[in-house]
Parts: sequence; structure tokens; C-alpha cells
Amino acid sequence: MVKSFFIIFGCLALGELVVALTGIKFPSSIIGLILLTVSLQMGIFKVNQVKKLSDFLIDNISFFIVPPGVALMLYFDLIKDNLLAISVSVLFSTALVMIVTGYTHQALRRWGKKRNKLKNG
Repeated sequence: MVKSFFIIFGCLALGELVVALTGIKFPSSIIGLILLTVSLQMGIFKVNQVKKLSDFLIDNISFFIVPPGVALMLYFDLIKDNLLAISVSVLFSTALVMIVTGYTHQALRRWGKKRNKLKNG
């Protein structure tokens, strides 16, 4: 479990480092998770090395979600004043994510089929 802790949080720390060194305006946690995903895909780490800790984190995700949700109560006035802008942003970004995800999924499936045909054919 200690090894998986160092792998997961090491990738998150590398994400922090990338943001600090490059100054890009992108969440370091997302960069860290991308690094972890790429490491798993490339075989640098094995899934069974991080499975136990990741299962634990997923099982206890409510402990990570509830505090920020409760903290939102402090900003009800601000949210009420900007409700239209927030609603439009949420609807637009949700639609955009769904469209990009759909096209990405279709492209990856086509690529996978071509790859299998070349491999088997």
C-alpha cells in the first residue's frame, strides 16, 4: 500500500512540478492523473500496484466531496447574484464535454478497429 501511495501521489506531485515550471493555467491534479494514466498505459507501473489504494480512495470519496460542498454554503449570495452566468456556463461546458467525449470515443474505436485489422490481417 505504501508503494501505491508513492506512485499515485508522486504523479500528482509531478503534476504540481509541471505547472510550477511551465506556468500553464491547467489544474496540476489533472496533469498528475494524466501522467499516472500514461505511466499505466506504457507499462511503467502495473495496475495491481495502485489498485488497492485507488479502491480505498474511491470507496471513501464522500470524505473528499462533502467538505467543498458544505463550503459552498458560504457563497450562496454570490451564487444567487451570478446564477444565470453559472447556469449558462454549466450547460455549455456539459454539452461541450459530451460532444468532445463522443467524438473522441468514436475516433478511438475507429483507430482500434484499424489497428486490429492490421494486426490480424
